[in-house]
Amino acid sequence: MWNRIAGVILRNRILLLVLIGLMTVFMGYKAQFVEMSYQHAALLPSDDSASVDYENFHTTFGQEGNVMFFAIQDTNFYELDKINDWIALGNDLKKLDGIDAVVSIAHTYNITKNKDKKRFEFKSIFPEKLNSQKELDSIAAIAESLPFYKGSLVNNDTHTYLMAITVNGRVMNSKAREPMVKQVHKASEDFVQKHKLKMHYSGLPYIRVEMAQMIKKEMNMFILLSLLVTAIILFMFFRSFKVVFFCMLVVGLSVIWAVGSMVLFDYKITLLTAMLPPLLVVIGIPNSVFLINKYHGEYILHRNKIKALQRVVSKIGNATFLTNLTTASGFATFIITSSQILKEFGVVAALNIMVVFFLSLVLIPIIFSFIAPPTNKATQHLENKFVNKFVKALEKIVLNNRKAVYLITASLLIIGAIGISKIKSTGYMVDDLPHHNVIYQDLKFFEENLDGIMPLEIVVETNKKGGALKLSTLKRIEKLNDSLKQYPDVSASLSLVEGAKFAHQAYYNGKEKYYKMPSDNIKNILLSYLSKAEVKGEVSIFDSFMDSTQTQTRMSFRIKDIGTTRMEEMEQIVLGHVNAIFPKDNYKVTVTGSSIVFFKGTQYLIKNLFLSLALAILLIATFMAWMFSSKRMVLVALIPNLIPLIITAALMGYFGIPIKASTILVFSIAFGISVDDTIHYLAKYRQELKLTNWSIRSSVVLALRETGQSMMYTSIILFFGFGIFSLSEFGGTVSLGVLVSVTLLSAMLSNLILLPSLLLTLERLITNKSFKEPLLQIYNEEEDIDLNALKIATPIQKNEDEKLTVE
Repeated sequence: MWNRIAGVILRNRILLLVLIGLMTVFMGYKAQFVEMSYQHAALLPSDDSASVDYENFHTTFGQEGNVMFFAIQDTNFYELDKINDWIALGNDLKKLDGIDAVVSIAHTYNITKNKDKKRFEFKSIFPEKLNSQKELDSIAAIAESLPFYKGSLVNNDTHTYLMAITVNGRVMNSKAREPMVKQVHKASEDFVQKHKLKMHYSGLPYIRVEMAQMIKKEMNMFILLSLLVTAIILFMFFRSFKVVFFCMLVVGLSVIWAVGSMVLFDYKITLLTAMLPPLLVVIGIPNSVFLINKYHGEYILHRNKIKALQRVVSKIGNATFLTNLTTASGFATFIITSSQILKEFGVVAALNIMVVFFLSLVLIPIIFSFIAPPTNKATQHLENKFVNKFVKALEKIVLNNRKAVYLITASLLIIGAIGISKIKSTGYMVDDLPHHNVIYQDLKFFEENLDGIMPLEIVVETNKKGGALKLSTLKRIEKLNDSLKQYPDVSASLSLVEGAKFAHQAYYNGKEKYYKMPSDNIKNILLSYLSKAEVKGEVSIFDSFMDSTQTQTRMSFRIKDIGTTRMEEMEQIVLGHVNAIFPKDNYKVTVTGSSIVFFKGTQYLIKNLFLSLALAILLIATFMAWMFSSKRMVLVALIPNLIPLIITAALMGYFGIPIKASTILVFSIAFGISVDDTIHYLAKYRQELKLTNWSIRSSVVLALRETGQSMMYTSIILFFGFGIFSLSEFGGTVSLGVLVSVTLLSAMLSNLILLPSLLLTLERLITNKSFKEPLLQIYNEEEDIDLNALKIATPIQKNEDEKLTVE
């Protein structure tokens, strides 16, 4: 089959180049329309109970994760000029497209009783502009004396003052959010520059926009870095600008195709898919290395360029196909998860890894068929003294020190088991950011000086129309709020109870001692007053805290970014208080919000990624069984690739790198790539068995000599290629780069030392007749295409060793 493929490629060079060129133009056109993702990544499947509860909450009460916060610390906040500018800042922000509401201590309402009209009136505490310091002092005293606002908008102990803006849902999940956040940022910075203060920003809209900008910046940086690093390494190996250029051309085209395919699938750029273009560069280069190495090696043997190119496809096309298939399988297993972000990453990665294989297999032979044969200088890399010495050292270890190899392997397994026992599993909302990053620091600022920013919602369903306003329900809500106050990670709630207390205080002319739950009789009077209330420019005060039938109500908390482990404990604590306060026969209480969805999504993701790793191992084992038709050989081949995963997991335990969504990706990706070396080695080993008349010892050594160089080249490229991700601002990306690099380096040593040692030790127990005649044939050294039958569509340069029939 591979003979025929080689013939098709070399006979139809111009046609294939034109088709690839046209496809590249099309994909390049599509690629310009790729967009950043501005929506929160859905980690849970849509039918998961937590996801259903969250969607039901949104349907009833609207979006809760759409508040952007900014705050200042100032011991002299209440100065006339400063407060007037603060008021003007809030009023200017209200006018921006996409801002629904602004709240701060200077943008608050007080409730007053109108006896004549028997209704409450909501009036702004602060006017549009204050005229004197005396007027300001008087109004500020009123605002800060209201219990309703204490602790949420102002922290008097640290002199911290908060402003919060509610972002419209239409803008929240669209690219319009980005310019809106920039406008908010500019307006607030004008204020702090004038008054020489520092503004701290947080909130989910702000964090997502800032992280999207970081992702976009890093994607461009990593594409350039991956091309630069791999180009330098390639030049060091081949000492040829020509080889470097053509390798870069192949992976460059694959990047264009990858970005174009994202648009065709209607996928957007996320933290994961942003890594794909540089990943394709790093993963795609080894294809070219193997093909060019084989081409140079073949040309040296017989000095026939076309015969060498034909043999490149025929001899290693099969093995290269399988190595790319196994790598693609490592990514494709993410498709089985119900996480949309991982599905998209898996689909695009798996598809485009096979695209890289296709482009490499087609373009490398075609390009080199048009240019002059390699010179002696160009093939000198095959005689690299350092590499040859290294491979010979490995031969000695394999032939003479196998007991030491097994002893070291056993020791690593024991050390690995201890390290794995130390691994912890947790995740934080911004733990991918370094602690010196301003987003992380500002988040901690809010957690230390005000409440956390992660929304935690408790929905109380009474199953009775009007049941949400019953005094018994409100008292239970108050009791739950008082019970949760003892936990410093959770803020006080905002609910109908606080509204009822505020109204009760207003009914008694604002006396602070009446900020408490009303009696049943007073409650009905308050409801009557509230039903007639008019708030200019605002929606009904009940809309966001009660459904239209008054059956359901909500308690809104803010919780700190305490991590998924602590969050799971906190959920159980909350549910314990809920079950103790609300009888299940009369109430249905749901705990939801972005904080719950985040931690459950992270846990779900980790569980599914472990399943995807198991599936990756199973799939790759199946491919290898198909290739070699020997179950025992597959088992021996998997061992050298599983040990590096154990070592990596142990390093995570020893260095305190937790298992989370970003780090668990390491294992599936690294396993899919590292097994490539095994396939190349065993493919060559099987070829040598035929040529050495079934001499296992000779075959092991000869396979090591031929594949050792390419393995070293590709492993070094992969090591430094993945190493560039250590420059990321995202901790997960850094961990991915470092851990995959370490895994692949240890996998190279494992495949060059442990695998040959196992083959020699077990010998004929594993290398049986079925391995000699596998289901999927690998091209034999002595079988060539009939060169006289190979017709190339355009004239090519002839030499004494290349006599072809030309159409």
